[in-house]
Amino acid sequence: MQLRFPGLDHEAELEELRLLVQSAGAEVCGVVTGRRERPDVATFLGKGKAEELRDRAKLEQADIAIVNHDLSPAQERNLEKIAGCRVLDRTGLILDIFAQRAHSHEGKLQVELAQLEHLATRLVRGWTHLERQRGGIGLRGPGETQLETDRRLIRERVKHLTARLEKVRAQRESRRKARHKIPIPTVSLVGYTNAGKSTLFNRLTGAGVYAADQLFATLDPTMRRVTLPGNAEVILADTVGFIRHLPHQLVEAFKSTLEEVAEADLLLHVVDGASPERHEQIEQVHGVLEEIDAAHIRQITVFNKIDLTGEKPRVERDETGAITRVFLSACSGDGIDLLLAALSEHYRRSRILRRLQLPASAGRLRALIYEHLNVLREQVIETGGWRIEVELSEPDFAWLASLPDFRPDEMLIADETVLARTGS
Repeated sequence: MQLRFPGLDHEAELEELRLLVQSAGAEVCGVVTGRRERPDVATFLGKGKAEELRDRAKLEQADIAIVNHDLSPAQERNLEKIAGCRVLDRTGLILDIFAQRAHSHEGKLQVELAQLEHLATRLVRGWTHLERQRGGIGLRGPGETQLETDRRLIRERVKHLTARLEKVRAQRESRRKARHKIPIPTVSLVGYTNAGKSTLFNRLTGAGVYAADQLFATLDPTMRRVTLPGNAEVILADTVGFIRHLPHQLVEAFKSTLEEVAEADLLLHVVDGASPERHEQIEQVHGVLEEIDAAHIRQITVFNKIDLTGEKPRVERDETGAITRVFLSACSGDGIDLLLAALSEHYRRSRILRRLQLPASAGRLRALIYEHLNVLREQVIETGGWRIEVELSEPDFAWLASLPDFRPDEMLIADETVLARTGS
């Protein structure tokens, strides 16, 4: 069921609803549309449309009526009474998809928390059957009604899930701090759902992450190390896709996951270049980035699926010469080399060349420099040590200075610290 309101792209919203229903594993057997200036307080649709929905549901023998809008608990109950079948709003549908897609322990906790918080607003008895194995004695307080019991059980479960998620968030933060001790920048893939992020992630990393032509194919974040041209490395993170009107409960529940985006050094904003709604989808992604405080992070926009549009792989630059757009196909691999080169250039633009002189006793330090930094050339000196020319960003130098074996006063060649800025 889709209503047309002023200012909304009716066709795009309706097509997205079809994709959501299919992604949930259901079959669309009929569509009811209408037009209103504002939602009806009692049923959202209005009495006439609600009765039309009832007649269509009976005709098609539908098990469930899905309304592509957010309904209040009262509106949902009133519609179910009229339609004679279960009614699900947009948020409930997206939560159901997330429940099917979450596989990690953290993802399952996040989805269950969002579902319970959504359910708590629309209880009309019936939840305590899930707790019958505990028996009725001791479950109720004096004079407690069935509805109050349901709400209390949900509050207790929400409290329990919140506590478990806090532990998971602490663990994630600990891992993030450990990663920051090594000078490898993090690049997060963001974008509208079904833009091809997981396919691109697999193409760049060979990770084998599940990818399919459906909305929210993957939820759980995956991170892999990627070697760029010039011997530089980044950690690439694949994250959950965004969507218009993303339920607030999901943004809150997935906050720790989305923090991987907010903590990234660079965002690769993957856009479905073949979608006619790509400009609106870009705005929707920017809106979610604002909500999670990640809008300030530098972005490179990746226009994917050029195999469907007939475009050639290419890059576009801004007035300073920095690459801002890359056109590629994650499916065919065309343009992947341009993206890797763009990432390498992005990080080399912020680096300077430094020369180090290491004594023969600094073999361990030399090995760490080769493992984590981009060494351009090396010369063996007469004393048995090494003179090394290396690219360093500010985080790289901070990491190098934190190593116990590194002595800047002795090892940095002071008059040749800054040789040239690399990149163009």
